Amino acid sequence: MSSIRKKGPDHGLSVVYPHAAGIDIGSREHYVAVDPAAAEQPVRTFGCSTPDLLEMGRWLKSCGVTTIAMESTGVYWVPVARLLEDEFGLDVKLVDPHHVRSVPGRKTDVQDCQWLRQLHSYGLLSGVFRATPEVAPLRSLYRHRKSLVEAGAQHVHRMQKALEVMNVQLHKVLSDITGVTGMAILRAIVAGERDPVTLALHRKHGVKHSSDQIAKALSGNFLEEQVFMLRQSLEGYDFVHQQIAACDAQIEAYMAKLQTRSSGETVVTERPKHSRRKNQPHFDLRGELVRIAGVDLTRIPSIDATTASTVISEVGVDVSAFPTEKHFTSWLTLCPNHAITGGRIRKRKTRPGASRVAAALRVSAQTLHRSKTALGALYRRLRARLGAPKAITATARRLAVLIYRMLKHGQAFVEKGQDWYDAQYHERRLASLKRTATQLGFTLIPQEPTPTVS
Repeated sequence: MSSIRKKGPDHGLSVVYPHAAGIDIGSREHYVAVDPAAAEQPVRTFGCSTPDLLEMGRWLKSCGVTTIAMESTGVYWVPVARLLEDEFGLDVKLVDPHHVRSVPGRKTDVQDCQWLRQLHSYGLLSGVFRATPEVAPLRSLYRHRKSLVEAGAQHVHRMQKALEVMNVQLHKVLSDITGVTGMAILRAIVAGERDPVTLALHRKHGVKHSSDQIAKALSGNFLEEQVFMLRQSLEGYDFVHQQIAACDAQIEAYMAKLQTRSSGETVVTERPKHSRRKNQPHFDLRGELVRIAGVDLTRIPSIDATTASTVISEVGVDVSAFPTEKHFTSWLTLCPNHAITGGRIRKRKTRPGASRVAAALRVSAQTLHRSKTALGALYRRLRARLGAPKAITATARRLAVLIYRMLKHGQAFVEKGQDWYDAQYHERRLASLKRTATQLGFTLIPQEPTPTVS
């Protein structure tokens, strides 16, 4: 293997990490590069099995390596990073592949790992955020739970398709076919009941449409193959929800092991169990989140227990990895990305991102449209001025700032109301008008409002 020649673009750069290594992660093999002066063969290839990874760690230690840079390629990097950190005590820095794009003529696995080592040795790479070992299992469990909920939604879609083919318009008279009335009717259909009047007797109190209207909607052509698919989709839906309940028990057991943060707040319990809505956890999620976070994030308008659990499972309760709230919102890609050329801002569009926290906060921001709170007033003002997409992103950023402040300083959120926000906004507008008038050589004179003549 050829070594890296220190010339050209390397001239004038000082080495920050002299004992650095670079690993190009792959699904079948990993390419590892060290300093050419530290080994006769500076680039080696290792397999993906655990004995191969142990051999890799021993070779890196023999070369005097203390820090490693690797790309976040799928999930292939996870066992490599964990083994090198836990077994050999090496400092592993995970970097974004978009930040390590190879220069022209360097796109091979051998040269990629050398390029990674070279950039890292000069301190030109910044590591991405990684959850702490305490939070990582919770994050994996929540992501698995979300996939189960999505699988349940797919079974619901299949049930709706089968009903539509049979012209059973159940969704026209029920807002949710997986509610109490809907599930009772579906189970009766797969059990062999075909009489619409008898099926309509499963109507529960509180359903908007009458029994006659439901019976009319249930008059369809019950095809044998569609009923079979309906039965299998219903069985799959029941199985997925059994899996979700088991996953909730595992999440509850793990959260019980997490440390309690000191807080003077009173833990507020969730709704009674009988009022649990579909897809909600089967335990007191809000109480557990308050216990491990030390603050109640659900006090923020539009932030419910599910959104708060997404934030804590992805970020954790320690936000010290982000020095300021600006770093936090930038990591979430919720702030403008100013592209400055020639001293002028050419575009401000936010960077694309796939953050689960940002997606959850955007959904929460949309629910503020009719909220009589300060955040609701902020969202409506931004929506009228900027449009819905930008208003959602800006409001989601405000929610992220509030969450960051609560987790970092341990302070409870205090809702000041829509009237307080309107008064503050009026004062800011007035101060801005006064500054503009002063710059133009004018003076603002307040006037009494003119009474309207009826």
